[in-house]
Amino acid sequence: MDIVHIAGEDRGKIMLYTLSTCVWCRKMKKWLDEKGLAYSYVDVDRETGKDKEAVMEELEHWNPLCSFPTVVVNQKECLVGFKPEKLQEIIGND
Repeated sequence: MDIVHIAGEDRGKIMLYTLSTCVWCRKMKKWLDEKGLAYSYVDVDRETGKDKEAVMEELEHWNPLCSFPTVVVNQKECLVGFKPEKLQEIIGND
């Protein structure tokens, strides 16, 4: 699985499941970048074979509808869609 790690301020483990062509996914990444936060992401549509099966299994665990972006924080909370205000609540205010 090709997980990309972006360096920044650690506010917990933030994992994004995204599509390379998704406007809302790009907005979520841009928001995190502008905040200077550390996060990881995987472009699900770029995975193949066993890696795609594995990432889809993870995604379905958190979001059975498999919609994008799906954001998982600290392996505990899941947000579906571009919801920066809600993510800010979960990770703490600046």
